[in-house]
Amino acid sequence: MAGATKPGLEDRLVRIALGPVELEGNLGLPPEPAGVVLFAHGSGSSRHSPRNRYVARVLREARLATLLIDLLTAEEEIAEARTRHLRFDIGLLAERLVGATRWLAGEPATADLPVGYFGASTGGGAALVAAAEVPDRVAAVVSRGGRPDLAGEALSRVRTPTLLLVGGRDTTVLSLNQEALAQLAAPEKQLAVVPKATHLFEEPGALEEVARLASDWFRRYLRRPTPGSAG
Repeated sequence: MAGATKPGLEDRLVRIALGPVELEGNLGLPPEPAGVVLFAHGSGSSRHSPRNRYVARVLREARLATLLIDLLTAEEEIAEARTRHLRFDIGLLAERLVGATRWLAGEPATADLPVGYFGASTGGGAALVAAAEVPDRVAAVVSRGGRPDLAGEALSRVRTPTLLLVGGRDTTVLSLNQEALAQLAAPEKQLAVVPKATHLFEEPGALEEVARLASDWFRRYLRRPTPGSAG
């Protein structure tokens, strides 16, 4: 079952206070993790997304801790369902992602771990904006079917190794990712196309390929940034 916790893998509910709001998340801790990956889901989704939970499980099996977090409160989600006014508020989502990153730095179990971002849909844009804001804290970014174009001018400030994953049949998003890749300033950047996959990677083997590529990227780049590398 996607997202299931194996023996020895701690998975606990956490609450993160960010000013006037409190966000909920699930922190998964494998034994002796090599890093921690913070998930930023897209609009209309949540930390309970079976796709992200599956990827998180694969990452934990690769000795990477995971934090799946809802970037909107329950009240905001209800309002968003009616007005759709927050799903493209990339600034707000990125601000909360930065806040969650700082929470990880203050949490004893994750304080010494390098941090990666896994963004989906609009969460991909928010992850890149946040990575540009705190380059000394974020060591790697992966975007799944993301909207990196929504990061705007922040793309020119991203120095974090970034992998953009897109389905081969998700033609509009693929085009947006190709344009964003050209604007990304990261020295290490890559666009990986999963053949025959659509936006949600529901085709047989597609999500497994996403998880494999993401795991490889994080295991390669999730190391503590060199002091002063933020410029």
